[in-house]
Amino acid sequence: MDHQISAGGLVVRAEEVLLISTAGGRRWQLPKGHIEAGETARETAEREVREETGVTGRVVAQLPEIEYWFFDHRKKHVHKRVIYFLLRYLEGDTSDYDRHEVSGAAWFGWEKALAQLTFENEREVVTRARELLAQDPALLVPD
Repeated sequence: MDHQISAGGLVVRAEEVLLISTAGGRRWQLPKGHIEAGETARETAEREVREETGVTGRVVAQLPEIEYWFFDHRKKHVHKRVIYFLLRYLEGDTSDYDRHEVSGAAWFGWEKALAQLTFENEREVVTRARELLAQDPALLVPD
């Protein structure tokens, strides 16, 4: 079995969150990607969000990790762990998303995002982010 570790993030702008679509728009999820050599999980989350969505965000808090198992294109069993972060929107436009990696990127209100997400474990991450922001809205205030 292979073991992989990735990092990703949930960008929040006002009352909207940013999701990506994959598989030709059939799946909606949070942006994420492999941690590269010499990179921290936080740096990976910011880089992957920027690459996949066209939007730049700054990490303001850690969110729950998720893990899952799948079979890759070689039929090899893979255990994947993803470290998620909450990011404050800085700049950028979803029209600049990476068309080679994802099918699209879009902003959604919290309820619509929760309904749109394909994977239950990512819904739990988004729910936790919403709870965290309800407790500490200052996380989204610029430095």
